[in-house]
Order: sequence, then C-alpha cells, then structure tokens
Amino acid sequence: MSVESTIRRVNGGAAKLSVAPLEDTSTFKNRAYTALKEVIVSLNIYDQSNEVRLDERQLAQSLGVSRTPVREAMAQLEREGFVHSVPRRGIYVVRKTRREVIEMIQVWAALESLAARLITVHASDEEIGRLRQMFASFDEAGGPHAKLDEYSEVNIQFHQTIIAMGGNGILVNLAENLFTHMRMIRRKTIGEENRADRSIQDHLAIIQALEARDTNAAEVLVRNHALGLADHVSRYADYLE
Repeated sequence: MSVESTIRRVNGGAAKLSVAPLEDTSTFKNRAYTALKEVIVSLNIYDQSNEVRLDERQLAQSLGVSRTPVREAMAQLEREGFVHSVPRRGIYVVRKTRREVIEMIQVWAALESLAARLITVHASDEEIGRLRQMFASFDEAGGPHAKLDEYSEVNIQFHQTIIAMGGNGILVNLAENLFTHMRMIRRKTIGEENRADRSIQDHLAIIQALEARDTNAAEVLVRNHALGLADHVSRYADYLE
C-alpha cells in the first residue's frame, strides 16, 4: 500500500499523520503495522527539528480501526527500534544517535560484503547485468545531481538488490529491518558533501568487480563503500546526537 505522509501538530505537539483507511479489515494488526511503518520511514525523521510524537487515537481513526491493532502495531515497531514509548508522555518516532547509526552501518557493511561474495559465486550474468542498467539514466550531463531524488531511490534499490542477489534467505531476513533504518539515513546523506558523485563511482566499480567474478575485490569494494558512509556520518552528521 502506498502511503504519503504529512505532519501537522495537534493535541499539544503530537504529530498528526495522514494515512489512508484500511480497506481490508481481515488482518488489522498486520495491516496497521505495515501502514504505520511505511509512514514512519517516509517522514524523513532526520530532517525534523523536533521530536515526532504519535497520537494512537488519531491514527486509529485515520486507519478506520479500533485502537487495539494500532497499539499492537506500535508494540512491534517499538521492538524493532522505530518508535519508543515514554510513560505519561506518549509514543515518539526514534531518532538514532550518531553512535547507533555508525554501528548499524558497520553491521550492514558486513552483511552486504558477504552478499557480494555470494553473488560472484552464484548469480547469473543476466542478474548482475541488471545492476548496471539501474544507473544508465545517470550518464547524462549533470549526473546524479541532476536527478538527486531519483538517484536516491535507485541508490537504495541497488543496496537492497545486492542483499537479495546473494541468494541467502537468512541474510535477507537479518538485513530487512536494519535496511529500513539505513534507508532513512541514506536518504538524508546522499545530497551531502558530493556523496552522490562518489556513490555512483563506487557502485560502478562494484558492478565491474561482480561482472569479473572477482570475489575478493567485490567484497572489499562493497565493505569500503558502506564504511565510507559511516565515516561521513562520523564527521558531518551534526544533526545526530
């Protein structure tokens, strides 16, 4: 389900999120969880100057369900690190600290570099070729900066595809929620300090190593690319605590 989010402050500071009512009421909790997670990810939380507090009652009304499935969905989102509950204050969207973001990136570097190693062994030439096709439209004048929003989404898709192409189901499951957190920080950082230009150069080098079935080079290039993001966050992400 596609959900576009907007934020308005109501009830003393709670964020009023715009969400569509659930049409199929057969699995309220799961559908509420999916809708709320998609909205939270789309908030660009690292661009928000204030904490974002969620109103269970308003969300239940917007989704067209009782508060119980919303409360259950919030509990799952809290276990996954997307929201946190403060007694007598409410539920807030989580902003990771700089240290937490760096640690997530370090773990991602390990997972994605393993996936790159597996790709060189198991993926077909056709599958690897699709990675290069992702960046074909950015060869024009202006490069990724001319279409930064579009490039940001392709960048995210590229890293998701690397994990999926590794062909290891456990690896995919381990990376799933981690990548959702990573998606928010990647979207924030891609336009900073010429990262878009460096990003596409790194991606093309990774693709070349994969096409050559150079396992060691692919693994190192993917790991260093991710750790480059960690270094960027360490030096420039002043918006993180």
